[in-house]
Amino acid sequence: MAKRSQNGSTGSPSRAKSRESQKSQTNLPELIIVTFAEDMEQAKEYETLLEANGIPATIKEQGGESADTDGIAVMVPEDYLDEAHVVIESQDAYDDFYDFALEDEDEDEGDFDSELFEDDF
Repeated sequence: MAKRSQNGSTGSPSRAKSRESQKSQTNLPELIIVTFAEDMEQAKEYETLLEANGIPATIKEQGGESADTDGIAVMVPEDYLDEAHVVIESQDAYDDFYDFALEDEDEDEGDFDSELFEDDF
């Protein structure tokens, strides 16, 4: 009959620890790159945005020989990948709209100012 250790398992303590570490490794979700950020500030913004929407996110700096692997990867668990794409694309679309609106407003202000100082004598 095998003796039970303090944690309730049979066998050697090192074998029990080995099984526990295997369990913890299998419970970790596989992380998938959802987007690349241009800099750390943008990566942190994406991470904050995703986490605010209930999506766990991780930042990992990439570095390699090819240009395709340079940058900062924003990664999420595979189960959240589709949702993360939607959140990021929605935010990017909002940012583009906001930038366009401000750009358009700046152009209109330039025309308005020039009309004030035109003299038709």
